[in-house]
Amino acid sequence: MIDWLVLAIAVPLLGSVVAAALPGRASAIGLATAVLTTGSALAASLVVAEGGSLRSDLGGWGAPLGIALAADGLSAALLVMSNLVALGISVYALDYFSGGVRRHFWPLWLLLWTSLNGVFLAADLFNVYVTLELLGISAAALGALSGRPDAVAANLRYLLVGLLGSMTYLLGVALLYTELGTLDIGLAAEALVPGPLAHTAFALMLGGLLLKAALFPLHFWLPPAHSQAPAAVSAALSALVVKAAVYLVLRLWMDLFGPVAGPGAGAMLGVLGAAAVVWGSWRAFRAERLKLLAAYSTVAQVGYLFLFFPLLAIAPPPEREALLGALVLLALTHGFAKAGLFLAAGLLQKRVGHDRIDELGPAIQSLPVVGLTLGLAGVALIGLPPSGTFIAKWILLAESIGAGQWWWAPVVLIGTLLASAYVYRLLANAFGPAAQAEPAAEGALAPIGRLAQAPALLMTLVAVVVLGLGGEPLWGLLEGVGP
Repeated sequence: MIDWLVLAIAVPLLGSVVAAALPGRASAIGLATAVLTTGSALAASLVVAEGGSLRSDLGGWGAPLGIALAADGLSAALLVMSNLVALGISVYALDYFSGGVRRHFWPLWLLLWTSLNGVFLAADLFNVYVTLELLGISAAALGALSGRPDAVAANLRYLLVGLLGSMTYLLGVALLYTELGTLDIGLAAEALVPGPLAHTAFALMLGGLLLKAALFPLHFWLPPAHSQAPAAVSAALSALVVKAAVYLVLRLWMDLFGPVAGPGAGAMLGVLGAAAVVWGSWRAFRAERLKLLAAYSTVAQVGYLFLFFPLLAIAPPPEREALLGALVLLALTHGFAKAGLFLAAGLLQKRVGHDRIDELGPAIQSLPVVGLTLGLAGVALIGLPPSGTFIAKWILLAESIGAGQWWWAPVVLIGTLLASAYVYRLLANAFGPAAQAEPAAEGALAPIGRLAQAPALLMTLVAVVVLGLGGEPLWGLLEGVGP
C-alpha cells in the first residue's frame, strides 16, 4: 500500500536536494517535483475524505518513540489548498525567475513546501517545531532572493521574529514533556490536566504561534517582509506560511488544550482579531503600493480567522461544527485569493517596473486577464457573493448574534466596508477616467506571457466560484474533527 503521507513530505525534500545538486536543470526538476508532490497530497486527502483519518508510523515505530504522521479532515483541507496554490506558484515561477535567482529559488522553494506539508501532517509536538523552523528559515531566505538591501533587512527581521516564535513554542513543549512524558499530541491530550504548568505551556506555545501568524499587534514584521519579497514568494508567505501558524493554533486549541483554552482565552483572541481587521484594512486602504496593500490586507484577513475563537470556545457541538467549517472555508478562500492577488501584482510590477497603485492603470488595461484577476480577488477579499468569504462571514455574523456576542458583527461590517474601499481605490485607478486619459505605450511595457497569467486567474476563480458555489462538502470533510 502506498504511504501518501510519507510521499507528500519525501518527494519535495528529495526534489530540493536534486535541484540543488543539478542547478542547470532546477526548473525541470522543480516542476516535476511540484506535480508529484501535489498528486501525493491530493491522494492522501482523498483517502481521508473516504476513511475519515490517516496515520503513518515511520519505520513501524509507534508513539511515543517513533515519528508519526497523521491527517484528518482539517489537515486534509489545508493540505489540498496549500499544494494546489504551491503548484500554481511553481508554474508561475517558470517565467518569473531567471538566471542565478532561478537556480537558488527551486531548492529553497521545495524545502519550504516540504516543511509546509510537514506542519500539516506532524502528529507530535517536537516535529511541529522542526517543521516550523524549516518553514521560517526557507521562507526568509526566499524573501531575500532579490538581494536588495530593503528586502534583506525585512526578511532578516522576519527570520529573527520567527526564531523567537519557535523558541517560545519550544519552551512550552519542553514544559509539557517534563510533566507528561510524551510529545504525541493524542497521548498528551489524554494526560493533560488543567493547572499552572498546563496554562503556562499553553500561553508560551500560543504566544509563539501568534507571533508567526502575525496577529495584531505582533504583525509588525509582516508588511515589509511580504511586500519586499519576489511576487511568487509573497504569494506563498501570505497564502500559505501564515496559514500554517493559524492552523497550529486551531489544532492545538481543539486537540490538546481544550480543558485549558476557555472563554477568556477565546475573548482575548477575538479582541486581537478585531483590532487586526480594522487596523489592517485601514492601512491597506492607505497603502500606495499594490503589494503593500495586499500585505496589510493579510493582517486583516488573519484577524477575521481569530474572530471565530471566542465563539468556538462557548458553542455547543452543532454550532461549533458550523463555525469550524466557516473558519476553514475563510482560510481556504483567502489562501487562493491572496495568492492570485500577489501573483497579479508581480506581473504588473514586471510589466512596468513598479507597483504604485496610482500609476498602474495603463498596465492593467494592457493585461485584461490580470485586471479580471484583480477584480475576482477583490470580490473574495470583500466577501461578495458568491465567494467563500461571503458564506463564512454570513455564518460568523449569524452565530455571533445567536450567541449573544453581537459586538463582533460591527467589526465584520467595518472591515468589509474598508475592504470595499481599498478594492474600489485599486480598480478605480485602473479603469477610471484618469487611466483612460493615459493610454499605455505598448513598446515601453515588458511582455507578459499567457502561461504566467493563468495561475493567478485560476486561483481567484477557485476562491470566488469553486469554494463559493461548491464549498458544502467541506463540512462533511470536517465532521468529527476536534473534541
